[in-house]
Amino acid sequence: MPELPENEAQRLTLERECLHRTIEAAELGENITHIDLPGDNELGRLKGRQFTETRRHGKNIFLGSKSGPWITVHLGMSGWLIPYDAPEPEPDHTKFRIVFEGDRRLAFRCPRKLGHVKIVDDPDAYISAQDLGPGALAMDRDVFTDFIGGSKAAIKSALMDQNRIAGIGNLWSDEILFQTGRDPASRGSDLDDQTLDTLFDTMRAALSKGVDVEADYSRLPDDWLIPNRKDGEPCPRTGCGGSLTHHKVGGRTAYYCPVHQS
Repeated sequence: MPELPENEAQRLTLERECLHRTIEAAELGENITHIDLPGDNELGRLKGRQFTETRRHGKNIFLGSKSGPWITVHLGMSGWLIPYDAPEPEPDHTKFRIVFEGDRRLAFRCPRKLGHVKIVDDPDAYISAQDLGPGALAMDRDVFTDFIGGSKAAIKSALMDQNRIAGIGNLWSDEILFQTGRDPASRGSDLDDQTLDTLFDTMRAALSKGVDVEADYSRLPDDWLIPNRKDGEPCPRTGCGGSLTHHKVGGRTAYYCPVHQS
């Protein structure tokens, strides 16, 4: 599932490719049952408008203007926003498209139908209504350490709680815990203050690096988990000597090294 770095890469793409273009039409694609998409009246609100701003909060991407309306997109498990120019072929599994004046198009490709597109008037009101926590890169250290340190849930599950920390999912929670040397199933309430501080610093550093490389995993350091995240692979941490494995934590698959993560 795309997380904070992947969504920030998407936001940057939209900022480069889709602003200050008049919208001629907003349309639904094919095979759109069981996916949350705007209705005809909402689609009509976009016609003749221009997107002038982009925003991101956690896993939510916003595209709109000060006077509105905005579209908010959650990519789900496999969704992606793809700008392209006609007459290039439309991406397969397109569930929603925006036709800009001229050749530019924006397609929401979502093969597994687990994402959504909504039209809203105000991103801040939407974030509040969804009860989303502060963004992982924007939250205060004390808020983070008080929440994690007071949680009796598995650390991995706590990091992925979007109502408390917006933007971290399965992939990046594993990376943060791999670098911190903590077992994904251990409890936040068992961590001392120094470890909580280290966890916060590692979270910020890992996510910031992901943003810097625009979620291009080939540009991540070789000794990180993400480029090596496969069962049985040698642990890439220098001097560890362990092998990567996985187990279920809170219903999600966690990859980790049992030798240096305790």
